[in-house]
Amino acid sequence: MPVALPAWPDALRSRGLRIWSGTVLGLYLVTHLANVALGLASVAAMDAAAPVLAAPWRSPPGTALLGGALLIHFGLALRALYRRRTLRMGAREAWQVVLGLALPFLIVPHVAATRIEPALTGLAMTFAEQMRTLWLLSPASGGRQGVAMLVAWGHGCFGFWFALRGRPWFPRWTWALYAGALLVPVLALLGFAEAAREIATLPAPAVPLPPPVRRAPSPDTVRLWLYLVFAAPLAAVLAARGLRYWLGRHRRIRVSYPEGRSVSVPRGSSVLEASRMGQVPHVSLCGGRGRCSTCRVRVTDGAAMLPPASVQERHTLARSGAGTGIRLACQLRPTHDLAVMPLFAAARPRGGVVPTRQVGAASHERELAVLFCDLRGFTRRAEDWLPFDTVFLLNRYFEVVGEAVESAGGYLDKFIGDGALALFGLGSGAEVACRQALAAAAGVSRGLHALNADLAADLGGPLRIAMGIHVGPAVVGDMGYGAAVGLTAVGDGINVASRLEGEAKDRDVEAVVSTAVLERAGLPIPAGEAHAIAVRGRSAPVEAVMVQDAATLAAGAGPVPA
Repeated sequence: MPVALPAWPDALRSRGLRIWSGTVLGLYLVTHLANVALGLASVAAMDAAAPVLAAPWRSPPGTALLGGALLIHFGLALRALYRRRTLRMGAREAWQVVLGLALPFLIVPHVAATRIEPALTGLAMTFAEQMRTLWLLSPASGGRQGVAMLVAWGHGCFGFWFALRGRPWFPRWTWALYAGALLVPVLALLGFAEAAREIATLPAPAVPLPPPVRRAPSPDTVRLWLYLVFAAPLAAVLAARGLRYWLGRHRRIRVSYPEGRSVSVPRGSSVLEASRMGQVPHVSLCGGRGRCSTCRVRVTDGAAMLPPASVQERHTLARSGAGTGIRLACQLRPTHDLAVMPLFAAARPRGGVVPTRQVGAASHERELAVLFCDLRGFTRRAEDWLPFDTVFLLNRYFEVVGEAVESAGGYLDKFIGDGALALFGLGSGAEVACRQALAAAAGVSRGLHALNADLAADLGGPLRIAMGIHVGPAVVGDMGYGAAVGLTAVGDGINVASRLEGEAKDRDVEAVVSTAVLERAGLPIPAGEAHAIAVRGRSAPVEAVMVQDAATLAAGAGPVPA
């Protein structure tokens, strides 16, 4: 029975605050860097654009919004740091955390000089004065400011990548976003350097500025207090983590997994953190943020003692159609021993060696056995799945196909959506190639049956395959353009195999195999089971056999040469 979706996800507020505060900070950073990039034109252009790009942030509402976003974002980062029971994480996530915690300490001198000091003295600092100070009077400060800019931009890019990568439109805009992420800081650095060089050619101001009227502590005192504002809570969080670890040495729980594995972890750790501490393979495509359901587990023992699911967890489980007893491992923090079974098994390490190319850059005509396979009805079913779940399932399916093809001695040409094209006979005769193609089809069928068994509780119905196998002439060689050049094949055999794969869908069978493949493999053609199939662009039909269960193909194919 699916979990009911609450009317208003209150527990999502911390996530929403983190995203919106990050958006405010990101918008400020983009406008500020755009203003600096105008230094490529002139310092006058920077000052002319400041009323539009910088002045709104210097107004009382803008200052309050920016300062509040910074404090909220930093506070939520400290909260997340404290809640973590293990610091094991992916490289991107680790970089995001390190850059985010370092950033406040890098920007303190700049904030003190450009925002605090002018507010206390009543003397605004123009871009020309900033360039003169950072480039001529204190180059070390200019270098530190450049590093701070790159750290801020890198942290923001990681944050928005984590937040947006699961959106359906994200893959279509990936390259545009990457280009923007690269161009904005590069243009800002070039603008800064060009404006500073322009200032260096101008004479120093002839009339010294009047001494400022100070109404508050010295600049060193201001910077010290700003450092303390950020250092004190960070130190408190680290001390609290150490104290919690010391107190919790004897307050531990045990998380048990299938096959007799178990992990002892401090009470309050999430199940996903327990898996990472115990090096138990556990899928989590969103980084443990509750944005996908690939880490979900079935609680097989101890469910009565579990804390209730948060609204965020219930929201994600409802979207994935999870039933009773299913929890998100990244959100579940048990207080008593329990046993769980991960529903999405982690991908197995591939022990085979990817075959090297057996054909050079020049094109050759060969007789190849061709296998086309495609999932049936997957696009329609994936409409109701979370994007991360769809990616995970496709990768598991691609793993099944890739291992079956490579173990049979074939060459995996390409994946097309949820379909795949495999070639056999690049380095052998057509007879061997046909036996390899049949063995690969059988391996795909067996692997998909095993995958369906692993994910039976979550798929809502088994994944179904359709395959077409044919043998015929093809031109093989490196084809494509630029970075997309790769080994592939074109020819009549490819077209026919593709048509037979479509026929397998229409006739509701796992595979349609041309009689030419069976004859070359040395297999008898069952009497009365060969059908003439019309192929578009071909005058003569193709004789083929319908195979309900492709796993039976390997039984008569004989041994496949290594």
